[in-house]
Amino acid sequence: MIKAKEVNLSRLIILTNCKRSVQLFNYARAPTWQEQTFVSDTRQQRHQGMTAILFMYLKEVNQEQEHQLQSLPVAIHTSSTATFNADAADIPPIKSPADFYRAFLTESKKLWYLAGPAIFTSLCQYSLGAVTQVFLGQVGTLDLAAFAIENSVIAGFSLGIMLGMGSALETLCGQAFGAGQIDMLGIYMQRSWVILTTTGLFLSLLYIFAAPLLKLIGQTEAISDAAGVFALYMLPQLFAYALNFPMVKFLQSQSKIFVIALIAAVTLVLHTVFSWLLILKLGWGLVGAAVVLDSAWWVIVIVQLLYILSGSCGRAWSGFSLKAFHNLWGFVKLSLASAVMICLEVWYFMALILFAGYLQNAEVSVDALSICMNILVWTIMESLGMNAAISVRVSNELGAAHPRTAKFSLVVAVITSFLIGVIISVILILTRNLYPSLFSSDASVETLVKQLTPILALCIVIDNVQPVLSGVAIGAGWQGIVAYVNIACYYVFGIPLGIILGYKLEWGVTGIWYGMIAGTIVQTCVLFFIVYRTNWNKEASIAEDRIRKWGGPKESDVEKTNES
Repeated sequence: MIKAKEVNLSRLIILTNCKRSVQLFNYARAPTWQEQTFVSDTRQQRHQGMTAILFMYLKEVNQEQEHQLQSLPVAIHTSSTATFNADAADIPPIKSPADFYRAFLTESKKLWYLAGPAIFTSLCQYSLGAVTQVFLGQVGTLDLAAFAIENSVIAGFSLGIMLGMGSALETLCGQAFGAGQIDMLGIYMQRSWVILTTTGLFLSLLYIFAAPLLKLIGQTEAISDAAGVFALYMLPQLFAYALNFPMVKFLQSQSKIFVIALIAAVTLVLHTVFSWLLILKLGWGLVGAAVVLDSAWWVIVIVQLLYILSGSCGRAWSGFSLKAFHNLWGFVKLSLASAVMICLEVWYFMALILFAGYLQNAEVSVDALSICMNILVWTIMESLGMNAAISVRVSNELGAAHPRTAKFSLVVAVITSFLIGVIISVILILTRNLYPSLFSSDASVETLVKQLTPILALCIVIDNVQPVLSGVAIGAGWQGIVAYVNIACYYVFGIPLGIILGYKLEWGVTGIWYGMIAGTIVQTCVLFFIVYRTNWNKEASIAEDRIRKWGGPKESDVEKTNES
């Protein structure tokens, strides 16, 4: 694009100067009023007249060139170190409360258009495992325990890695779509398929050797053996993850959220019916649970793939290509950074329950904490949906060279999620004497849940904002930076503080949770500081650098070059 503008500039100067030179030559050749009236003018007087004429025309040329240069297209520089100029379609500066209100409503509609279906999809997919767990609970305690261990340890570990590596696609597809480089979306998705499928081959060892690994970390032999057999049956689900997550990010980047939600809803209904049929009616137990779960995830994969292959995505899918194997190392690095970032967050809360299991009254502590964690998971579904929405919005707007819109979208998402978190927290505090009995009939567990409610309320407010900031990080491509922040705040500060408060000061599960919340607060504050200090113009320029590096020039650049 810069080259196109330089060509336009040179052409403008040459044509203008040629035009003026002809005009000046003709003007100079014409007899002046001085030549007609005073034939005896000296050479010096004619020279002075010519000098004045030349000065007048040069001044006029300069003014016209400045005017025409201002009308040229604004260049988006390919280097992040160059001066960046936002696209003309970027949101105008907000100068009054009325401007803020109008812009807030407009951006809220865009965010909820994406977040609403994303929240619904998260609930449906989370419910797949929950429905299976409910039916297995009616079969026997061993089957339920085996499912819970495999689902939380083996599948949970793999899910964190797959989901994290798949989130790299949110950065690349979102920015490419915003930049108008639609043709590269399918290539990016295929690259992610290659990387995640390869990752699945390595993670399959975890499923194959699940039984000895579970025994190694202290699980009973009966539960470990049952969970190990169940893990082998769940291997197809692992590779469904490898194909599903890239397709979800591919569709999300194009704002095709309703399709994902519809597929998830229909699958959940079918999953519920067949879970009852295979687990209870036919008495297949764990085998039936594995068949139904594997089938549910592969139905999602196949239907989404058929939708993509049907041509519904237009230029975004142009068929399978060998380009998927190009620039894999750069893609792998971003995927690994994304995986580390996500896994550090997921494993942080798994550590909370792990440490609670080593307390003196471990059974009550784990039960109470599990109830709080279940409530937390359900309440932060909104923030996870907003995470997906803000990731799409930020990546799209940065790719389209709209830095002010990207920044304002973040402001709207944070305010919205914070207010929702406050409302939910107030409701929990007001009903803290009522809701614990819905989850447990044990008086000790109910009492501890009541004591933990203020901490749970605080955690809900924080965790409603933190995923939004993580979504911004994914949309902007900051996964590597946030991974370091998570290590420092969670594992260097939060967990050690929780251990000191819980064990050394004997605060029990309350102390462990307080320490880990402190780590989350510090992490959120650091992310706020990073966002506050961010040069959004530079981020938009970096986004374009990334697009050019992995996909070629922007569509708008190609069009302008062709026009010139």
